[in-house]
Amino acid sequence: MANPSVKTILSTQYFLYFGILGVYLPYFNLYCYHLDFTGFQIGVLSAVRTFSTALFPLIWGAMADRFHSRRPIYILSLFASTAAWSFYLFTADFWPMLIITIFYGIFYAPIISFLESFSMDLLDTEKSRYGSLRVWGSLSFILLVVAVGRLIDIYPVRVILVLILAGSFLQSVSAIRIPRVAPREMPTFAADALTLLNRRVLVFLFSAFLMLFSHGAYYGFFSIHLEQLGFRSTFIGFAWALASIAEIAVMIGSVRIFSRYAHEHVLIVSFLAATVRWLLLAVSESAGLILITQLFHALSYGAFHIASILYMDKLTPPSAKTLGQAANNAVTYGMGIMVGFMVSGYLFERIGAPRLFFLSAALAFIGGVLMFFEKTVRERNDL
Repeated sequence: MANPSVKTILSTQYFLYFGILGVYLPYFNLYCYHLDFTGFQIGVLSAVRTFSTALFPLIWGAMADRFHSRRPIYILSLFASTAAWSFYLFTADFWPMLIITIFYGIFYAPIISFLESFSMDLLDTEKSRYGSLRVWGSLSFILLVVAVGRLIDIYPVRVILVLILAGSFLQSVSAIRIPRVAPREMPTFAADALTLLNRRVLVFLFSAFLMLFSHGAYYGFFSIHLEQLGFRSTFIGFAWALASIAEIAVMIGSVRIFSRYAHEHVLIVSFLAATVRWLLLAVSESAGLILITQLFHALSYGAFHIASILYMDKLTPPSAKTLGQAANNAVTYGMGIMVGFMVSGYLFERIGAPRLFFLSAALAFIGGVLMFFEKTVRERNDL
């Protein structure tokens, strides 16, 4: 396993990446809502960013594996996306923000999939300890989402633009410390990349797409939904933080969980948890019940995320590891969230948040059923 200093560097990257996300996810769409953008415009901005996240990780990932250039591309992406974000400070109009979002998304796209690949390389034979690195991201998400919630009860929500810019710059500078790794000769990249097209991988990716599709209403409109129910930003921030606290329990216990249960079993349970979570959120108006739904984040996101990273690493041959994680990230946090944002943005003002969450529950349930049947058929064929 890697030495402690390298683990500290990667833990810092997770801390900063998800700290930034703790500002962006709950509050950027709320910022756009306060600019009087329509639900459709908010959905378009979110979808365009995630469309870039769907397409460009595949391009960047293939380049990184083919030319052994993961580290330089990672550092370039961090600095370029930071520069692109700075332009949000100079406009509050939809069309300029749309253009900025496109360029930001292009360079933001590979960051998390490359970071996951660095971690898989680092952990080597101890991949079940991935949670011990990733937990730092959850901790920073909690700190930032609560702190910023209180902050924007006092200051204009526009303060999030400066906070994200500062965090992005710190992450870019600290990424320079990631050590160079001598590339291994892997001449079979093209052939191994084709293994991503086998049935087991495709079923998993489509199911994972549906899972993140189901999260579109949550990530895009949960904060706005709570504000419409009459809750203040402090409560909104606490609700997001509670979800991450629940997630941390899975991160800490990941070694025990994945030493006892197969990746596919954990994935199927996470689909079921997401189904129940969205159903409850669709009918919840009381603070207590809303907070209870956030505890399901431990399974619907925490367990799902870790199991997905480990499962994809298991299914991907050595010469296409970066591409494999990029494909996973592109299909889920790219295409899945993109479609979720677009559909939710279109339907939000037409059918309202409760019905959106009923739709989310149906999508998660279908994804779980597909995973279950693929596993059942494969096990029968192996008999």
